[in-house]
Amino acid sequence: MLLGISQPANAHADLVSTDPAEGAVLQTAPDQILFTFDEAMRGVPNGVQVFDAQGELVDATTTVKGTELEVGLSEQLGNGTTVITWRVVSEDGHPIGGALTFSVGAPTPVATPPSSDSRIAEVSWTLTLARWVGYVGLLLATGLVTFAAVFLPASPWADRLRRRLAAVTRTVTAVAAAAWLAALPITAIYLLGGGPSLLAQGPTWSSLPLTEYAVAAAVIGGMVLAVALLSLGRASRQRRVAAVAVAAIAAMAPALVGHTRAASPEVLAIGADALHLLAGSVWLGGLVGLTLTLPDLSSRGAHAAEVLARFSTAAAGVLAALIATGSLLAWRILGSWGALVDTGYGQLLLVKVAIVLVAVAIAAWNRWSLLPRLKQATKRTNRQPPSRSVVRATAIEGAVLTVALLITGLLVGTSPEDGSLPASAAAQANPDTRTTTLGDVEVRATLTPLARGSNTVTLRLSSVAGEPTEGVAPPVVRLSSDRAALGAVPLTQVSPGFYTAQVMLPAPGTWRMQVSLRVSEFANPVGELEFVVRG
Repeated sequence: MLLGISQPANAHADLVSTDPAEGAVLQTAPDQILFTFDEAMRGVPNGVQVFDAQGELVDATTTVKGTELEVGLSEQLGNGTTVITWRVVSEDGHPIGGALTFSVGAPTPVATPPSSDSRIAEVSWTLTLARWVGYVGLLLATGLVTFAAVFLPASPWADRLRRRLAAVTRTVTAVAAAAWLAALPITAIYLLGGGPSLLAQGPTWSSLPLTEYAVAAAVIGGMVLAVALLSLGRASRQRRVAAVAVAAIAAMAPALVGHTRAASPEVLAIGADALHLLAGSVWLGGLVGLTLTLPDLSSRGAHAAEVLARFSTAAAGVLAALIATGSLLAWRILGSWGALVDTGYGQLLLVKVAIVLVAVAIAAWNRWSLLPRLKQATKRTNRQPPSRSVVRATAIEGAVLTVALLITGLLVGTSPEDGSLPASAAAQANPDTRTTTLGDVEVRATLTPLARGSNTVTLRLSSVAGEPTEGVAPPVVRLSSDRAALGAVPLTQVSPGFYTAQVMLPAPGTWRMQVSLRVSEFANPVGELEFVVRG
């Protein structure tokens, strides 16, 4: 979603478990490694690499079965610590990746594989720019076609304006088409997590699903055909209808890829997104079309007021569609009103809503203040001042919507996952504290009241300077004793560097708290703390 309340965000698949577990120390080398995710995903060529204790690549095969990624080892691992880097693509089309470390025999220093963080970041920003230019160009081109075909009257002088708009639309279409074409190889590189050299390899191009190519073809072909229908000869009614139909198909085509594919129910989400895109194109293209044509229309008496009134009436329905579809998708993504203020995605969404409301206010001023003045001016000789005011207002409204599009680009890269703060779980006085160091991060853990039954876990992460800090991913805590293993404890973040959880300890004795923290793409140090629990 580009102009209204919300856009489906990056609801990526999450890694649920691995076998062996992160940081595990095994007596014998495994023949297979299993990654389990919370939703279906697909693999990418060379997405999994296995590095032995010496940092050498180990031959491996990968198989994706629904939510599971199986890594088969064709040769036995030697003793020491193994690092497996993995990269898969979520249902929403976004890549996720990480690394798994485990040891055979005794752990050894980790041989760090070459990092691609900076390269991936550069590709990500390049892809964001290409997509932003492509979407803005698509909405503007299809919207200009719709404005020229629907809102300008059927007359020879209006045909001249249509040809002028068609010339502008051809330029916009060329830029948008170039952006959509460029996005295809950039997307392939981004999915694989590599550099431009990957484009010389056949598997790179096959890593993109066919729908990506089909949507790009529909978008580019639709824009070109729509502007051609508008440009050739006199714009008859049949030709205008055909141009609008083709433009609408092009505007709605992107709903078939991306985030809506992971939303539920899929048909409803895709339909809402398609309608949202179409409404956004009519609004943005109409504003630009008015800005370009009103100076000429103002010299034709009532025609300027007629065109503006026609568009203002349609804009009310467009705005209603934007609000309805945006609200629906926002509800499907965030799930609660509290998430609007408790998550980064929700806060960014509120900023976007505020910007769109500014555009709505300008549109209302245009409709209820400037338009009546323009109508009155057509009855007198002095028509220029109100017409110029309308042009300025529509230009400002279009600029405000462009800012909303920039915010949308940030929304696409922001996770909507709930980061809401829990109720305070204050530890009792004098908690038993244990400290360990993971990389450059000091970890202070408490378990209170150290008695059988309900206990509170707190975890504080500090930098060398003593300031709260974070890893590249949230910490993972596992609790076990000789009698029971609770597995991973569901932590809740209270503030930066501060996590808490409630656990039920079924028996007294010595409990081991394993804390792991990913401090880089490939480094995931693990520490173990012991607590003595009373009966």
